[in-house]
Amino acid sequence: MCAPLCLSLVISLLGWISLKPLEGVGAFPSPSLAPRWPCSAVGARCLGEERAPSMDLVASLKSHFLCHLVFCYVFIASGLIINAIQLCTLLLWPVNKQLFRKINCRLSYCVSSQLVMLLEWWSGTECVIYTDPRAYPKYGKENAIVVLNHKFEIDFLCGWSLAERFGVLGGSKVLAKKELAYVPIIGWMWYFTEMVFCTRKWEQDRKTVSESLLHLRDYPEKYFFLIHCEGTRFTEKKHQISMQVAQAKGLPSLKHHLLPRTKGFAVTVRSLRNVVSAVYDCTLNFRNNENPTLLGVLNGKKYHADLYVRRIPLEEVPEEEDKCAAWLHRLYQEKDAFQEEYSRTGTFPETPMVPPRRPWTLVNWLFWASMLLYPFFRFVVNMISSGSSLTLASFVLVFFVASMGVRWMIGVTEIDKGSAYGNMDSKQKHSD
Repeated sequence: MCAPLCLSLVISLLGWISLKPLEGVGAFPSPSLAPRWPCSAVGARCLGEERAPSMDLVASLKSHFLCHLVFCYVFIASGLIINAIQLCTLLLWPVNKQLFRKINCRLSYCVSSQLVMLLEWWSGTECVIYTDPRAYPKYGKENAIVVLNHKFEIDFLCGWSLAERFGVLGGSKVLAKKELAYVPIIGWMWYFTEMVFCTRKWEQDRKTVSESLLHLRDYPEKYFFLIHCEGTRFTEKKHQISMQVAQAKGLPSLKHHLLPRTKGFAVTVRSLRNVVSAVYDCTLNFRNNENPTLLGVLNGKKYHADLYVRRIPLEEVPEEEDKCAAWLHRLYQEKDAFQEEYSRTGTFPETPMVPPRRPWTLVNWLFWASMLLYPFFRFVVNMISSGSSLTLASFVLVFFVASMGVRWMIGVTEIDKGSAYGNMDSKQKHSD
């Protein structure tokens, strides 16, 4: 095992050599001590001149096709192995359901943590959390509904990173569109971890979503239940249609968000009441008008995220559907005001904090790399040594198909590939 482990360590160091640990592991005493990044042209140019040779080399390595090949191979191979193991764990369900759940939480972490590793260790993306210091110690120690704005291609990944920082990534859930259940590796993994899927047609979802949520009432692990109440990612076209619906309903206009869909949130609150302790209202933005993408993260591009987290006890959220809907609309008006303030000042309210970056995502990737890379390279070398044109052609074809598959999975996160907003909704008058 020494040879494969050394090989994986060398490859992983390509992404690690340029990354510094985040400064601090808790709350900064005051906003003035929060980390700041140069935004002026002169400052950026001087910084680039000081570190140009090494940074250029690292950037070139991170964007190199061979590095992407390594990540894609490890992710696909380990993901399929984990999916196969998850399939075998179905035998445990009738015997010991809670053991089945605990095992699949760990297996789920082996997959999802690889993407978080790319964000935190490979690209070095930094996220500063603005929150009440009195609420901070409760994060990760209670079940929570996380309401996150849906504007960026990697906002879901930032939600996963939040869960990872507080130690609940393996058990965390999402309310996801049903099409994602058919995406290999990620979608199949979600099926075994009892994710909640919806078709966005409330007549069909009312019963299935409620039943799926009720199954989580006895879940043995702590979790964040991540929900994007806007239903789809923000674009100017979708925003224009959404505000037409808001005007027709007599609701205040939103500048930075789409009109939230209230019924999914209301049934989530009703189904998980007395199991979930609070709603975490999370408002995400990126400094210097950065437009992050999953492809950029894969290329090692570093982003700087700011996340405002408000802890709202679930007792403050009304249980009746109409009152809950009105409460959610008020919440999004407040979120819109926070985003407007951020666009003017570049900061959120409350105290900036940086949760410690845990090493387990990197350790997990190194484990799978040590298990999979060495036999892969042995196979490639032997195949090249054979000199068979047919074998080489078959390898190139398989590699091309795998690359296209990964690109398709990345495409699922792209904003311009998101679900259409307004085409169907305009016919239904957004009747949620």
